[in-house]
Amino acid sequence: MQPEVKIISKEVLSDNWYTLYKVTYDYKNRCGTWQTQTREAYDRGNGAVILLYNPATGNVILTKQFRLPSYINGNSTGMLIEACAGLLDENNPEECIRREAEEETGFRIKDVRKIFDAYMSPGSVTEILHFFIAEYSAEMKTGAGGGLEHEQEEIEVLEVPVDTAMAMITSGEIKDGKTIMLLQYVKLHQLM
Repeated sequence: MQPEVKIISKEVLSDNWYTLYKVTYDYKNRCGTWQTQTREAYDRGNGAVILLYNPATGNVILTKQFRLPSYINGNSTGMLIEACAGLLDENNPEECIRREAEEETGFRIKDVRKIFDAYMSPGSVTEILHFFIAEYSAEMKTGAGGGLEHEQEEIEVLEVPVDTAMAMITSGEIKDGKTIMLLQYVKLHQLM
């Protein structure tokens, strides 16, 4: 079924950090009846995420940083363990994730493999996230990582065994959806 939608109005509620829209639209439901609905949608652009893994050691590279929304929603420290990620800005997804991987983790990766795209919170956020994986080795280390100071990033780089990371999902230490998806992909496809 292809829905019929007619946008009636689109109002900017905030454009302070990214853009929050209030959209009123007519939607034709399965019964053929038109309904007027109003929703808010947060447009922050699209992004990319990557899991670096080392088959020789069985380790993965993760990051740990403060995330205000998680703090507001009950995470007492606000710290989240995540796969390396960033917004595309004007770059294509592969260029973006190569840059982010080096900035955040300190590894200059050689070969990246795109595995899929996904909407992470389609009920309220417009973002499509491009998912990547890449092998890494100690020889690829170019710096400490940790993010960019001018972007106010303060990122801790973690190198952990993939089985430990999987256990961290079960224990609740890893609660980030994109990271869980990538770790499960690596395990499901027996890449390590």
